[in-house]
Amino acid sequence: MAKAKTIYRCTECGWTSPKWSGQCRECSAWGTVEENASDGAIAGGTVAIPPRRPALPIADVDGDRARSRPSGLGELDRVLGGGIVPGAVVLLAGEPGVGKSTLLLDVAARAASVSQDCGPVLYVTGEESSSQVKARAMRIGALDERLLLAEDHDLASLLGHVEAVSPSLLIVDSVQTISSPQVEGGAGGVAQVRAVAAGLIRAAKERDLPVLLVGHVTKDGGIAGPRVLEHLVDVVCQFEGDRHSRLRLLRAVKNRYGPTDEVGCFELIESGIREVPDPSGLFLSGSSANVPGTCVTVSLEGRRPMPTEIQALVAASAAGSPRRTTSGVDHSRVAMILAVLQARLNLDVSSCDVYVSTVGGAKSSEPALDLAIAIAVVTAREQIVPRPGTVVIGEIGLTGEIRASTGVGRRLQEAARLGFTRAIVPAKGAQDLPRIEGLSVLTVSDLATAIRAALP
Repeated sequence: MAKAKTIYRCTECGWTSPKWSGQCRECSAWGTVEENASDGAIAGGTVAIPPRRPALPIADVDGDRARSRPSGLGELDRVLGGGIVPGAVVLLAGEPGVGKSTLLLDVAARAASVSQDCGPVLYVTGEESSSQVKARAMRIGALDERLLLAEDHDLASLLGHVEAVSPSLLIVDSVQTISSPQVEGGAGGVAQVRAVAAGLIRAAKERDLPVLLVGHVTKDGGIAGPRVLEHLVDVVCQFEGDRHSRLRLLRAVKNRYGPTDEVGCFELIESGIREVPDPSGLFLSGSSANVPGTCVTVSLEGRRPMPTEIQALVAASAAGSPRRTTSGVDHSRVAMILAVLQARLNLDVSSCDVYVSTVGGAKSSEPALDLAIAIAVVTAREQIVPRPGTVVIGEIGLTGEIRASTGVGRRLQEAARLGFTRAIVPAKGAQDLPRIEGLSVLTVSDLATAIRAALP
């Protein structure tokens, strides 16, 4: 028998080396190179065995086994591509306190109420006690006889629960709190997370059991644990939201069964999480009196148009260095827009404090908001009320031109649905826009023309 060799492998990218090093030479990550036992001679002489399942023509494969089924939450189904696929492993990641456990507990209760002909729903908690989870379930109204709750930290015991219960849906909260007795290290370590994920994925594929995993995030916003975890699972979703706002957005970062440009909207309330099929009113102030320094645009979150109101305030600076404060918009783009306004339109704000914010905690960094930011700043500086019922869309270049934006047709249809009567859009690409009843569309090619069109 050949002598076993020891190699060192990077847990982030898989780079191998015969010697240990503190930094991976492939991805330049520090502290990710770990020792792995390998036997190259034995691996090279592996004996073939009969497969458990013979290979089939692709036309003879049963496609109904991978057909999605509704989860009971329309916004979640929208992100997943129609529902939860049997055998799929979904990883839900988000910051602490954003509402991951509350969302999945609601999903578990809804799935248990509609799965009368299937097995029960199994919810395994490794972070909280069973009594704490029940208290949350009572608060959000997620009590159901077919919803089974288990408190466990051991992978073998968790798989034993699956064997005994034969659930139709498994929820694990969270994958970083489960450990395998066959792997050294504490729960949450790189080797433990990889082993736990591999065991759960194997059980999901063998039983056609959909599995929802809760994942922690690091201080940089990335998913904690090895990067291979995101490659192993079928769907990776990010649950986002400001701590001081009730709005929560669910995005699919990776999806093997559907698109990755869909966004689900939820609202965190005292009685749990409520889906918001039409979030348009959340990002508009609803003020009946128009005031200077406001402008409405329509951003795109994935393929969903989101009306967003931009508010700006320009005030005389009392200090020697004027302030530039933003909330919900990209700070660097606001600085660029202020420079373009000063260079191309002689709008001097160098001695003024400029504050730019969105309404309702909306966050967007897409360039199509540039024109709305510029008009809000101009009207705030000159104390002019913009024309009512106007929505603007467009990206501003350094020369003052208005560049084309993507999805203008969908944005205009949403604006018309909300009652807007005028729209200012880039001239480039406007020839392909559909005619929308009740909405007057004005095309502009430069910043000066756009501002004149927006002012009375």
